[in-house]
Amino acid sequence: MVHARPVPDGEGRGEPAEGPVACLENAEGRFPVLLVCEHASNHLPARYGTLGLGPAELESHIAWDPGALGVARRLARSLDAPLIHATVSRLVLDLNRDPSAPDSIAALSETTAVPGNAALPPDERARRVREVYEPFHRAVEEFAAARAAADGIAAVVSIHSFTPVYRGVHRPWQIGLIFDRDARLARSVAEGLSREADLHVGMNEPYSPADRVFHTLDRHAQRRGLAPLMIEIRNDLIRTEDGQASWASRLAPLLREGVRRL
Repeated sequence: MVHARPVPDGEGRGEPAEGPVACLENAEGRFPVLLVCEHASNHLPARYGTLGLGPAELESHIAWDPGALGVARRLARSLDAPLIHATVSRLVLDLNRDPSAPDSIAALSETTAVPGNAALPPDERARRVREVYEPFHRAVEEFAAARAAADGIAAVVSIHSFTPVYRGVHRPWQIGLIFDRDARLARSVAEGLSREADLHVGMNEPYSPADRVFHTLDRHAQRRGLAPLMIEIRNDLIRTEDGQASWASRLAPLLREGVRRL
């Protein structure tokens, strides 16, 4: 059974009324991987209003990674792994980017202007770093450090989703595996996926560390000597619970085998 602190509202969103920006689920899970989902939620705390966006925009991929949390939770249950996920939209601050990067708070996301993020004064940026970025990464840091000290963690795996079409360009991959210097886990999972002839697997596609999307894994895994892996699943494949269950079932045995090889 997966236990969460705090308990989020809804299987696919992770939206507390207000409260902690990091939610820890299945803290006692014994599988030696920490699952992370930085873009789990499209929730905007009340102080941000709608950031000037409409309902359709706040449901779209610019606000979160649709389906990612559902996959992550099913993996946590199947593997008996701990999971830390965010409860605040990436539009407030992208937790998977260095906070010093200009695009950690997007004034333009793909082709959508975000009025509430335009020309932010330095004190507002600093407040978001203090209230969103720092507590989330502190939660990951403290949990990973405690598990590493007890030899209870070998890898950190982050779960994401990507839009099938970006700036008018179609993306052919169903899944992408993102990695940097340590490719052990990525290569093992890719080997397993290659047994399915109909899958088009992107290796460092549709993103790579050069796109500044490897921040969480570099900070909490690679620098610690833990195996890092970022999994990107095309979001049209995991918008339903059946799709999320299917991909979690596909990935769980591959992660078990990959960790065994570590």
